[in-house]
Amino acid sequence: MYITHKLFPFLIAALLLGLGGCSNNGPRDGAPDFKDIDLDSIPNAVPKNEPRSKYGNPAKYEVRGKTYWVKNSGEGYVKRGKASWYGTKFHGRRTSSGTSYDMYQMTAAHKTLPLPSYVEVTNLDNGKKIIVKVNDRGPFHAGRIIDLSYVAALKLDIVRTGTGNVEVSVIGSGPKPIGQIEQIEQTGKSTQADLPVFVQVGSYAEQQNAKRMQTRLADAEIHSNIHRVKIGTHRHVYRVRIGPFEKRNDIGRLLDDLEYIGVEDAKVLSDVLSSVSSSYGE
Repeated sequence: MYITHKLFPFLIAALLLGLGGCSNNGPRDGAPDFKDIDLDSIPNAVPKNEPRSKYGNPAKYEVRGKTYWVKNSGEGYVKRGKASWYGTKFHGRRTSSGTSYDMYQMTAAHKTLPLPSYVEVTNLDNGKKIIVKVNDRGPFHAGRIIDLSYVAALKLDIVRTGTGNVEVSVIGSGPKPIGQIEQIEQTGKSTQADLPVFVQVGSYAEQQNAKRMQTRLADAEIHSNIHRVKIGTHRHVYRVRIGPFEKRNDIGRLLDDLEYIGVEDAKVLSDVLSSVSSSYGE
């Protein structure tokens, strides 16, 4: 078909609309059309001793430019924050653990708990409690700690509001923990698992800025050190670091704590500090 130059603006507009639809991943999410669901007939998930899923449990993964570290174990995990839910848009799609998402089952998504895990979720506004099986990854919106299935959200009475204030606590320890930290990368280089592992919160040209971050961490009862590192001939930077760590689960717990206080750009590094470094705040 012959296309004149007058049609090009319309074709470009149509193309952009199509790309916009792709970036939004299709239709909006929501509840099913029918509302008659007998919640009493849908029991809580029953905790079981299950092996760690073959899928959805990498040492780390990245979403929207942010790296998440999967916990070695969920034992002792308790956190308060916002819960959200997902429904029709994802119904029938594959979850991170490889099973199909069913919005009528008592399941949930979590960013860092090992898959599968079982958690008790309490609505802090009305006292309602549920038990769900964590078999998926998410939510990846800031400030949300768990994504519930549609019926789980109905049971907690947060469907209408979209989100709710909850406490999430792991039941048991979850699937069997795996070994030590595995090949943590620094600037694209694979490292040995026995090197010291640190969480670097920031790198600053001014020592005073590093001290401000250290004070902020101390207010949250997080101990850190400031390392003065020579860069080039005349320049120094001040790196605020926490660690070293031996267990990957400790790193995951720390990253959760940092995110809670609004520190979201932390990096996990495995290296030997330079011999020209000096440490402050021991």
